[in-house]
Amino acid sequence: MSVVEDAIEPKPAFKPKSAPIVNRILDFLSSVRFGVVLLCVMVVLSIIGMVVLQQNVQGFDSYYVSLTPAERNVFGALGIFDIYHTWYFNVLLLVLSLNIVLASIDHFPAAWSYIVRPKTTATKPWLLARNVHEEIKIEAASEADAATKIAEILKENGLKATTTVKGGITTVFGESGKWNRIGAYIVHVALLTLFLGHFVALQTGFDADVRMTPGERTDEIQMIQFDLDKKEKFNVKLPFTMECTDIQQTLIDAKGSIDVNNTMDWRTQLLIDDPQYGRMTADVALNAPLNYRGYRFFQAQTIPVGSARKIKVDLTPAGGGAATTIEIDRNGTTQLADGTTVKFDQFLADFTIGPGGKPDTKSGEYNNPAAVLTVTPPGAESVRVFAFSEKLPDNAPINAAKAGYKWRMSGYEKSPLAHILSIKYDPFHGAFIAWYFGGFGLIFALMFVFFFAHKRVWAAITPTEDGKYEVVLAGEANRNQFGFEDKFKKIAAAIGDRAIEQ
Repeated sequence: MSVVEDAIEPKPAFKPKSAPIVNRILDFLSSVRFGVVLLCVMVVLSIIGMVVLQQNVQGFDSYYVSLTPAERNVFGALGIFDIYHTWYFNVLLLVLSLNIVLASIDHFPAAWSYIVRPKTTATKPWLLARNVHEEIKIEAASEADAATKIAEILKENGLKATTTVKGGITTVFGESGKWNRIGAYIVHVALLTLFLGHFVALQTGFDADVRMTPGERTDEIQMIQFDLDKKEKFNVKLPFTMECTDIQQTLIDAKGSIDVNNTMDWRTQLLIDDPQYGRMTADVALNAPLNYRGYRFFQAQTIPVGSARKIKVDLTPAGGGAATTIEIDRNGTTQLADGTTVKFDQFLADFTIGPGGKPDTKSGEYNNPAAVLTVTPPGAESVRVFAFSEKLPDNAPINAAKAGYKWRMSGYEKSPLAHILSIKYDPFHGAFIAWYFGGFGLIFALMFVFFFAHKRVWAAITPTEDGKYEVVLAGEANRNQFGFEDKFKKIAAAIGDRAIEQ
């Protein structure tokens, strides 16, 4: 090749270097599209978690049995029965949180500039390029007078007005709702709070239950570990002691059964003895759980064996005389006028005599209710007394007078034998943070974003050759364009009318 040919041979065009791979990864992770896709996937997984009964929910064992073997294998392999604890759900939560943080870092400075550095001046070509604009000719004593009147009109329409003179042009700028620009980032904070609280609650908490029988004390609960349809329970020591002092069941029909369909409310009264915080009483009702030291107690179920919260007993003196009625609370004691003490020991819903002559109940139903009492006359030994609800023959041996009285149970308040409380342990209050700060915060943030708008209006005033003033009016809003256009027309009409009045 000759020297001339070398000289005229074209050189390859310059190719700009591609962005570093780290920058490209960060751009991808912070993209809004990627975040929307992740959020949609999370919504789908959450819906699956609601549709498919989770293994820590009561009734899962029956649901699991109702599935086909193929469904059990597939759902089990994919972790769908415990979807909120799966590795891919947690990874998705982490990546989505990272996307929200990176997207906020990228876009927040631009949004913040609307608040700290508002655009208060504008040229005529820029204003005419806005979608909503209008040119008005007005009469005024001076340019300053025109600006004052326009500022008053903007204030009357809810816009904070400022006047700026630059390059020989007087601009009146009005705006409202500028904080709406950062509404999206308030939503981001609420979402991150929701995710963080949810993650902390899942990672640091556990499920447990405890049986509460009136008169019994315990400092242990049974932690539950789920493995599909199997539940393993482990005793966990509490830092405090609980004593069940009372359980109550409010029935729809007082004469009906104590099953769920006839129940309005359950209540468990506890006496908590805490070496660190002292003693306190607390109630756990159906719609009023108890929160104490990271433990949240819920009413879960009952032991549906008929018992009584309190009884009424009619006492008829064996030697004759008027009958008296006493009322005794469960495990309680009362004293008669003659000094006799009566203790309520036991309630048997379906009385029978078991092996060895021990009183027992044939079922949990109130078929043959009876109360077992310990009666101690003054200066005498205690005797055991059976007080039946049904009236027995006078010659029945079990109905014979004891301790100087004939005994009959005339009434009782139905109550189950015991309550089972479900416990959610959440030492860092992750669930509380998630739902109250994250959940409610997200609702209010979305309301703030969608029900309010950042409205801006500019009015550039320039004198004309005929001694009047030209006002180039323009405006924009980031939401609710139709509503803003109506307001803009109202402002423009008011500026024209005020000029006519002049």
